[in-house]
This record gives sequence, C-alpha cells and structure tokens, in this order.
Amino acid sequence: MWKFLTVFAVLAIANAAENVNPSIINKNVERSIDLNSQLVKITGTITIENTGKQAASSYLIGFERDLQGIVSFIGVQDSQKNPLKISSVAVVGQGTNELFYNVQLRQSIEPGKTTTIIFEIVLTKALTPYPTSITQKEKQLVRYFGNHYFYSPYTTRSQKTEVSVNSRAVESYSKLKPVSQTDSTLSYGPYENIAAFSVDPLTVHYENNAPFLTVTKLERTIEISHWGNIAVEESIEIRHTGAKLKGPFSRYDYQRETTANHHSIRSYRTILPALAHSIYYRDMNGNISTSSVKPRKEYIELELKPRFPLFGGWQSSYVLGYSIPSYPYLFRKSSGEFTLKVRLLDHLFDDMAVDELETRIVLPVGVSDIKVKTPYEVKRLPDGVTYKYLDNIGRTVIRASKTNLVEQHIQDIEITYTWKTHMLLHEPILVSLALFLIFAIVIIYVRLDFSIGKPEHSKKD
Repeated sequence: MWKFLTVFAVLAIANAAENVNPSIINKNVERSIDLNSQLVKITGTITIENTGKQAASSYLIGFERDLQGIVSFIGVQDSQKNPLKISSVAVVGQGTNELFYNVQLRQSIEPGKTTTIIFEIVLTKALTPYPTSITQKEKQLVRYFGNHYFYSPYTTRSQKTEVSVNSRAVESYSKLKPVSQTDSTLSYGPYENIAAFSVDPLTVHYENNAPFLTVTKLERTIEISHWGNIAVEESIEIRHTGAKLKGPFSRYDYQRETTANHHSIRSYRTILPALAHSIYYRDMNGNISTSSVKPRKEYIELELKPRFPLFGGWQSSYVLGYSIPSYPYLFRKSSGEFTLKVRLLDHLFDDMAVDELETRIVLPVGVSDIKVKTPYEVKRLPDGVTYKYLDNIGRTVIRASKTNLVEQHIQDIEITYTWKTHMLLHEPILVSLALFLIFAIVIIYVRLDFSIGKPEHSKKD
C-alpha cells in the first residue's frame, strides 16, 4: 500500500532542465503490466548502477510522448519501501511533449555501487475498445498499445516484462522474441543492451469485460459542525466508457440471459467510513431503494444499483450522502486552534477513474487564520461563502479541483483554522432573540386597540 508520503505526479514542468547522467545505467529492470481492469497498472523494480567516478543522488524516469495526459499516478519507493520524493522536470535535448520525473534517492549511489527502487504507475484511458461498438450479447474486446522496452534515458543491460490480462481469450499480441504465453500471462524478454529512449510497439488485443465505469464529474461537499457532526454529500456523474452498444436494448433478453451481458454494469460497490450513518442515495427522480448497506468491521459496504443497467456510451447521475461523527477528523491543537483532516477524494468503486473532481469544505461560522495543506498538487479555486439556516455571518468554503484521479489519490487534506468556542452559542442566541422578539410583538399587538369608534364608559347614577 502506497502511504500518504508517496509523492504524486505534478503537472507543471520545472523551470530548470535536467541533464541525463551518462554514468548511470539500468543494470536490471523487471516490469509487470496489469491489464485486468479499465486501468493500466505498471509496477516493477529497477537496479541502478553508477559506473562513473562521482556519487549520483537522483534518477530520471521517462514516458513516451503519447502518454501525455493519461499518466494519472506515479510513485517511487526504495528497496525498504520508503517513499521517495519526485518532481516533474524537463530534460535537455528532449521535447516538451515527453514526461520526465526526477527521483531524489534517499542515499547517493557511490561509484561502482548499485541500488534498487520500486515504482508504480497508473494510466487511465490507455485501453481502447476494438471493435468500438458491439451488440448486447457480444463480448468486449480491447487493445493496449505500449512499449516492449522500459522507456528510459539510460542504457538498460537486461529487462523482463510480464503482461497479465483477465482472460485467456487473447486475440493477438506482438511477438518480439523471446516471448511466451502461459494462460493469461504474456512474458517478454529478457532483452539485453537496450539503448536509451528505445521504443518498439507492444500490442495486446484481448477480451476484457471488466467494468469500464468512469466518473466524468464529481462534486464533493463536506460540511463541518462543532456540534459533533460532519455531513458529506457527493454529486456524481458516471459514464460507461467501454464499447458502445450497437442496436436496440432488449430488457427481456437482458433478464433472461444474465450471463450473456458481460460488459454491462448492473451494480458496483462503494466503501464508506465505518462510522457513517444517515446514508441516502437518490437521483433526479427521488430515492433509489435498490441499494443495500452491509456493515463490515472497518468500513461500510454500500452496493449501488442504478435504475437501469449501463452499457457502453450510457450515462447516469446520482447523489450520495451520509453523516459521520467529527471526533476522528477534527482535532483541537491549542486554545482556539483546530485541525481538520478529511479525504479530498474517497472510494467510489474499485479501479475507479475520475475525470474531474471539485471538493468543497464548508467551515463553521466565524473561523479565521485558515491554512490549507493538500496531499498532492491541486488547483485551489477562490474561497466561497455560503449561508445555512440561522446564519447572519457567511461560512467560508474551501474549494479545490483536480483532473485524472484514481484510487491512489485517496488522501487527506489538512485544514488548520482558529475558532472561538463561544461561537457555539451563536445560533442558540439568535433563536432566543428571535423568539423574544416574536413574543414581544405578540404582547404589544394584543394590548393595542385598533377600533375606530370612541370607547363607551359606564354612566354613574
């Protein structure tokens, strides 16, 4: 599990261009490409050797130019699985369309010595349905285009690659020898003495009926209350981004032949915090009662079933909300200072891909000295102001957005602010004053005489 300190790929290219250290070589690269879901997950180890006369403290990881925009996550660890700091850089002599990341090694590599690093890369939209349209009963085939070689600015002495798919039904694959297939695994290599920046197209055409479900837009609102509650609401737009449905949809065939609708999405699982309560799930037509809640030991499993199954090209939208107690997330640091730690993004479904995220955090009335710390690069939108019930002072809304997210982006945003505890009495005092004014007006009203005629007095005998 990649921990919170794992550094994410930043989008901006560093101002200073990096030179490739000619003394560094990849002594051995072992790479695994996972094509079992809608995401492409690349993991592996690199044994780095320093053949020069000076110590080396950094290492460059590169990507081909056609991966621009689809690299969602990159994380690097040392051999002890400690996260390493990385930053996006430009490389001297290479175009701006190519991606390079500078990895700061925990310990410099002395001349003649080696070190090992572990990397994880997640790509979105790297699998293309082929054919692009299929009927209701057909199986979904997709194509993956990659590189037989580990793309690197350094020479590689030896390299092996394993490609795993979720089916034995592999239609075709590239055959750069040596290559072999065992069940649903393709083994490439070992390849030796590979020049820097080498590219040789790797293709795999195979059956993949995993859910190709993409969140096209997610608006996540978190409202903080010092009365002990945090309310979370997510407005979610989803789309089936697999092969589009060709021809009409038959509900009769769909219900009769449940095993034939391989690529459709009937339901999916969402994970909520273990202390979540007051859960609701609705769309524009109202509450959706087909969902089910299953409490687990460390979380709550919510199975969501849309009103209709999703086929390629179909889309839907819904609202998911719940409440959680504030004590696991809101901490008092000192007199009047509080720290809030909540997830910028939370789990929606397994192997999720989110095109666009906007998170809004509504702070209590009267906060000041706000400081925001994000776990990775985000776009800070201008802070907003909103008014809730009985508010005569607006509540500050922290807003942040990001594109192209996956499960590895589920991390905490940290907000520190100053808030006086007497503000807890703000709304009760307003209610009391309002009731007092109402009673005072009623008392005055009943004592006033609005009659037009003169009052009649009793005559004395």
